[in-house]
This record gives sequence, structure tokens and C-alpha cells, in this order.
Amino acid sequence: MPSVAVKLYSVFFKFVLKQRLQSWIQSPVDESSNPYGVTARPEESISAANPSFTDGVATKDIHIDPFTALSIRIFLPDTSLPPPGQSQPKSKLRSSQLDSHSSVVRRRNSYAPPDIGTPRSDSRRSSFKGLGSRYDSNVYRGYSPSSKKCRKLPIMLQFHGGGWVSGSNESVANDSFCRRIAKLCDVIVLAVGYRLAPENKYPAAFDDGMKVLHWLGKQANLAECCKSMGSGARGVGAEFTKAEVQRHLVDAFGATMVEPWLAAHGDPSRCVLLGVSCGANIVDYVAFKAIESGKVIDPVKVVAQVLMYPFFIGSIPTKSETRLANSYFYDMASCLLAWKLFLPVEDLSLDHPAGNPLIPDRSLKCMPPTLTIIAEHDWMRDRAIAYSEALRSVNVDAPVLEYKDAVHGFATLDMLLKSPQAKACAEDIAIWVKKYISFRGHEFSY
Repeated sequence: MPSVAVKLYSVFFKFVLKQRLQSWIQSPVDESSNPYGVTARPEESISAANPSFTDGVATKDIHIDPFTALSIRIFLPDTSLPPPGQSQPKSKLRSSQLDSHSSVVRRRNSYAPPDIGTPRSDSRRSSFKGLGSRYDSNVYRGYSPSSKKCRKLPIMLQFHGGGWVSGSNESVANDSFCRRIAKLCDVIVLAVGYRLAPENKYPAAFDDGMKVLHWLGKQANLAECCKSMGSGARGVGAEFTKAEVQRHLVDAFGATMVEPWLAAHGDPSRCVLLGVSCGANIVDYVAFKAIESGKVIDPVKVVAQVLMYPFFIGSIPTKSETRLANSYFYDMASCLLAWKLFLPVEDLSLDHPAGNPLIPDRSLKCMPPTLTIIAEHDWMRDRAIAYSEALRSVNVDAPVLEYKDAVHGFATLDMLLKSPQAKACAEDIAIWVKKYISFRGHEFSY
């Protein structure tokens, strides 16, 4: 069972959440009064961006859409800049780290073998050897690469949770989670600050997810164009240097500058989507649309997705929805209010495509490999399992990892809950993701 501290905090959290949801229901927000939208609530504890590797990850915020509040926070791990004398930095994830909690944390079940290592005698998860150790790096100076030798890292788009109406990509809890994932997975994390309801109802959050994916593709193309122009300028003795080209190059609308961190270190051909709670719903939609878009988003390639306790729902109750309706943090009554605030009145249905991924006539054959994380004490768990089973039925790699004594939000509320399962979950995600982001091509660019 969850600890006493988790139970007490859950009671307080549900009381405050229900009060806020009911106040929005009783006093509807005029959507036309704020088309720009909001990405964080005043009561949210925000962590400031820090472009220095103070704890192994540098961060900065970017507003990417002049017409809405859509923004991203970039998490750049220090492995992107190898120390002097070391040509290839080693992975952050150590086998000793994987073994350190084996006697404390147990993953209760795996509904499909993740095929990520040789099984241990421990029932929690497998052990993986041969993974390197971490290293220390100097401060990342400014917003431009400080080294000619830049390591290309995969990119992970992360969508926070919050029941459509709360949460933030800049919150203390989300910042801590993204830092952990960036270091363990050895990826550049782009935490998306999508627009919240009720100021912006469906499909605003889903549209924001696709905007970020297209922005990422545009960034990759601008960076390549910039590289070509810069090389040409040096070769013919042109008036502009490469640095000047980088500063002035814009797209056809004059709205998008080249983002230097992504230009120097990002590899969009290895893109992973990770969503938390309602963020997992956005991820599943974005992954489907990315496949449907085909070469439109080139060179971006979505190679895998991670759904963490997805916010799926439907009109026919599952066993967990009946048995755990009053579970911790996000109980079913509060979640129904959140859906009412998120969906337009004319589209209000528990079988809406935004909430039920198993609607008829939806093809799942081309979906990317999908890792699903669920918690033992979460009423949403059965529907997530059913979706994973549907993916496996069409030969998609779709394991499910369930964590014993865990509650909804356990991995991303670690700043508050301090649960041993949170660290184990992040490690398991890193091990699975690494199967699909193994490096292709040259390790470094010059």
C-alpha cells in the first residue's frame, strides 16, 4: 500500500483540485476573451531555466508560436559536449544504478516482455551490464556551442500531465523529471508547454503537439540550410561569416530563427515522444499524425513513444474504473469534470477520440513501438492495458510495466512523493528507449 504521507497528500490534493474544477464549471471561461491561452496556473511552483550544467543538464525556454502561448523548455545533457581527451562520452546509466534498488522496488508485472536484457532473480526487472559511467563537464557558456566537436543526441518531446487544466512544462516537478530522463536516456528533452483548458478546449492541446513536431522539422531544415550557406560563404570568401548567417537566417515567414542548441546537438531522425497522463493522450495523437504525415515532417522520424499512466476513458466501465474509482490524486469524479472542461459541449462524450484510443475504424498497424507505464492503484490502468494489447495484436512492440504500490503520477511527482518506484521507472524507460535510439551514422559533427 502507498505510504501514509502519500495518502494524506492525496486527500489534500483531491480537495483542492475538485474545488478548482467546480469553480470553473460554475463560472465558465469565455474562450474568445483569451485566444492566446495559458500554459501554467498562478499557483504552480515554477523552476527557472538555467543555461549552465549545474547538475548535468542545461535548460532554456523558447516561445515558438507568435499567435499562442505555446512554448518549450530544452533540457540539454552535458554528454553533448565531451571533455578534453575523451572522444566519445559514455552513457549516464550505470549497471550499479540499476542494481542499487533491486531489494526495495518491485515492478509488479509485465504484460509483454520488454526484451531488454537477461532476467534477474529479482522480480522487479532485469539487470543490464556493460553500461558506462557518468563524467563531469564544464559550464555551457551562453546559448551557442562552445566546442567545435558537438555530439548529436536523439530528441524526446515530453508532454506534462495535469488533467488538461493544470500542470506546466516549467513546474518544479516536471523540471526534475525531465532532467532525470535527459540524463538517463542521454537525449535532448523538449518539454512542451501546451495550452490549457478551459481557456482553450479541444483540439488546442493536440494542435500544439503537432505544431511542435512541425517546428522541429523546420528547425532541422533551417539548420541544414544554415550549414550549407555557412560552408559556401567560407569557400568563396563571401561577406557574411557562418555565425552571421546563423543569426540572420529565418524561414519564409520571418518568424523562426535557427535554435543553436538543436542545430548543434539535435538528431531529429531519432525522435521519441513521452507523455504523462493527459500528455500521453497528446503523444498518441501526435504519433499517429506523424505517421500519417509521412515525408511532410522530414527529417523528423518518430521511432518510439512512451505512455505514462495515460488518461484514457470510455463509456463502458472497466474493472479498475469500478474498483478504484476513488483512487489517489486523480479520482474518477474529478477526471470527469476535467473532461467536461476540456471537450466542447457539442463533442462531450466518453468515447471521444481524444480519450478513447480504441474507437472503431482506427488503424494501429503503423503505430511506433509503445511502452506503457501503469500504477497498481490507478483507475485508468485497465484501459491502458487494453490499448497495449490492441497494439500487440497488430505486431507493434508494446510492453506494459506495472509498478507495485504506485499511484497515478508516482514517477512525475517524485519531488513530493519521494517514492523508490519513481527512480526505477525512469531507469526502465531509459533502457527500453535506448533500443530505438541507438546511434546511426557519425557520433560527432564538426
